[in-house]
Formats: sequence, C-alpha cells, structure tokens
Amino acid sequence: MNAENIDIVLVNTTHSGNIGGVARAMKNMGLTRLTLVAPLKYPAPEAVWRAASAGEILENARVVETLDEAIAECQFVVGTSARARRIPWPIQDARQCAQRIAQHSATERVAILFGREDRGLLNEELQRCNLHCHIPTHEAYSSLNLAMAVQIVAYELRMLQMGGQEGLPEDADWDTPFSKAEDMSRFYEHLETTLVDIGFLDPAAPKQLMPRLNRLFNRVRLDEMELNILRGILTETQNAASRSKN
Repeated sequence: MNAENIDIVLVNTTHSGNIGGVARAMKNMGLTRLTLVAPLKYPAPEAVWRAASAGEILENARVVETLDEAIAECQFVVGTSARARRIPWPIQDARQCAQRIAQHSATERVAILFGREDRGLLNEELQRCNLHCHIPTHEAYSSLNLAMAVQIVAYELRMLQMGGQEGLPEDADWDTPFSKAEDMSRFYEHLETTLVDIGFLDPAAPKQLMPRLNRLFNRVRLDEMELNILRGILTETQNAASRSKN
C-alpha cells in the first residue's frame, strides 16, 4: 500500500466541522491527501479546531469545484454508499474494499469518495466509480457521521498496512497503465454520441443504457491502449454512419 497514492474526496460537505473531523481521522491512520469538492463553507474556524493537531492536512487540502477535477488523475475510484441502488454495482464492505484500495494504491492513484451528510453520493457520481464501499451498520440506526465513515475505511487500510497483508493486485504486471477517470469520462461521452448517431440510443428515452455501460466498463477497467482502440472504433463508426446518410 502507498498512502501517498490515496485521496480522500469529500463531495459538497455542508458542515465545515466535519472537514476538520475527517482531517483528524486521516492523520490518525496515516493518510494525508484530502480533496474537497465545492464545500459549502471553507476555510472555516470550525474545521480548524475540529482538526486538532491535523491542521497540516487542511492546509494542504485541494479545493475544487467539480468531481471531474477531483478524480481526473485517478485510475481506481471507490464510492461509499449507504443504500441499495436501482442498478446493482460491484460492492464490498469496508474491510474487503480496503484490500482492493491497498492493492491498487501500490501502483495507481486511488480516490475514495464520501458524499453529502444528508444524502451521500448521487447516482451519477457513483456511476463514476469502479467499486462501491458499504459500511454495514445496525438497522436500528444506520446513520454515520462523515468523519466516522472516513475513520472506518482509514482504519481498515491502516490494519492492512501494519500487517503487510495487502499483497499485489492480479493485474500488477499489466503492460499498459490503466485509464484515468478524465479519459474514461470523455470515452463515455463519445460512446453516447456514437450510439445516438447510429440510432441505437434514443436520447428522448435513454432508460438505463448508459449507466449499465458505465458499470460494464468500470467493472473490467480499460487500460490506455484498450481505450484508444475503442475510441478509434467509435470514430470510424461515426464516419460510416455519416457516409450512409449522404
């Protein structure tokens, strides 16, 4: 595991004190990279005093306006989710998830996304993820404070780091780097446009086609060469569709 390759990403945090609580939880477990996506109020005094002795994590935190900016350079993205979704997605508990994160962080940039205090991550944000992380709380009271959720995941990573049990991912010797999130985002836009051009996707009634295709490609993970091949196929498909209309 390489902690320097792990980004904790907080999306649209409402209460600035929770940002400080997250910074403290991160420092407890040896994580240092914090990214804030459009927080409601930051910088804020409450974040500073809640961080206690973890002020340097706040000082070095990235603040960006969009999730795209936050995960652009990441090759493996994990989203935390507290509820079932309409389309099932690869999902693991925090302990299993930590093993995957530890493995991938050895050679890749990893982002772990935590959503809003009141409703978590949106469906479209979760669709950007390779894996969903679920913390199985008791049904009598399932609500977790944001800093508590980060602490649980960070603790599992710390335990792996101390035990040296994370191992190597199955694709550790892959011959080409895996695609970054920003390149996958462009691919999905290109794919959707192409499917509309050839009449396979009706933009007026898209149903769940694109989310399911997102899930497919996020599950198998494309490397840079595979992505370039697919982009080339899409371009030639568009050219052929254009010629057939003339």
